[in-house]
Amino acid sequence: MKTQQLPTREEIAHRLARLAGHAQSLKRLWEEERDYQQMLIQIAAVRSGLDQVARAILEQYLHERIQEAVAQGDASLATQDLHEALDRLLL
Repeated sequence: MKTQQLPTREEIAHRLARLAGHAQSLKRLWEEERDYQQMLIQIAAVRSGLDQVARAILEQYLHERIQEAVAQGDASLATQDLHEALDRLLL
């Protein structure tokens, strides 16, 4: 099975910058009273970008926490952290 490489901090920062650009574009469209269809396209881009960033950050967090749990020999720690992270993200 091929291991998936985690996104780097620079890659996540780039995604966040792109996301901020979409949000600024949406704000500008709203202020200029532009076409709603264009705004909805930007909203979809922001949602997609947020989902991608959330996944990347969650992957980083879980990777670190699982390594810590393995080092400490406590799998329940990683399981608890996973539940808490998912609750924060999904609820």
